[in-house]
Amino acid sequence: MTLTDVAQHAGVSPQTVSRSLRSPELVSDSTRERVRASIASTGYVPNLAARNLASNRSMTVAAIIPSISASVFADAVHGLDHELSSHGYQLFIGSTDYSADREEELVRALLGRRPDGMFIVGTEHTAKANQLLKEARIPVVEAWSLTDSPIHSQVGFSNREAVRSLVQYGHAQGYRHPTFAGSLQPGDARAIERRRGFEASVRAIYPNEAIRVLDSGNHGADMDAGVALLDRVLSEHPETDLIVFSSDIFAAGALLECARRRISVPGDIAVMGFGDFEIAAHTVPRLTTVAAPSHDIGTRAGRVLLESMHSASESTQEIDLGFTIVARESA
Repeated sequence: MTLTDVAQHAGVSPQTVSRSLRSPELVSDSTRERVRASIASTGYVPNLAARNLASNRSMTVAAIIPSISASVFADAVHGLDHELSSHGYQLFIGSTDYSADREEELVRALLGRRPDGMFIVGTEHTAKANQLLKEARIPVVEAWSLTDSPIHSQVGFSNREAVRSLVQYGHAQGYRHPTFAGSLQPGDARAIERRRGFEASVRAIYPNEAIRVLDSGNHGADMDAGVALLDRVLSEHPETDLIVFSSDIFAAGALLECARRRISVPGDIAVMGFGDFEIAAHTVPRLTTVAAPSHDIGTRAGRVLLESMHSASESTQEIDLGFTIVARESA
């Protein structure tokens, strides 16, 4: 089926069909409905590539996230897509698996699709990825963190301050020997910021306490890593009365293992996570953690992108959405 076939079916000119697809606001409601009905009836699929070449707009946005399976990133993508789809934009989505090199590959590949804008989780990238994003000359929103040197705009919160608040909460609850545990690989700059927040807060709140930090090393970002980290805490730092995990995934794995070993939480050892993933409210005991406004991050990023893509201005935005300590039974 061709555009001419649709025009004949609808009883209008091919130019009117083209205008209905490209600029529907310029066509009367009745004509637009006739064209829409004819498209549905004939099964016509518009040639978006040709239309995009003519308009110099792809009507797509690229989104790069660390993990497709994590509920918090899924929530953000849902908010982003809701904002963009109502304005006719479609998403390309890529997952880095917390690898900086993989992120660089995705930046290069997705920019080759000529998106009109990009959403990317994180503010630290390889030098080449930074260069590619800056030279693309499209709106870019970095999310989940805040930096003094954004590529364009940013929507997020301070990971360092969030962990500082967690440690302060633990101190107020009476815990005196905290240990930080997580995956501290170069590709997850947010976890490294959380570690720095932990170290700074221990120095300030527990001046006579050793700084205990454990890295999961080659383990993946999964519950098995949480079990391995729990083992190391118990064997290397038996004095620990509070474990602050860099992610709810690790914390959930540790909580399940504690249940299997009949280790009382928080009686024998308290556990905190980060992220308020969906599982956090369903572990036994339920997990004390930091909640990031995941859906709001996606929604606000979508609005920033729309404003930038529809405006000739190169102005940028910095939006700090903050965080919330979610106090539950695990600490």
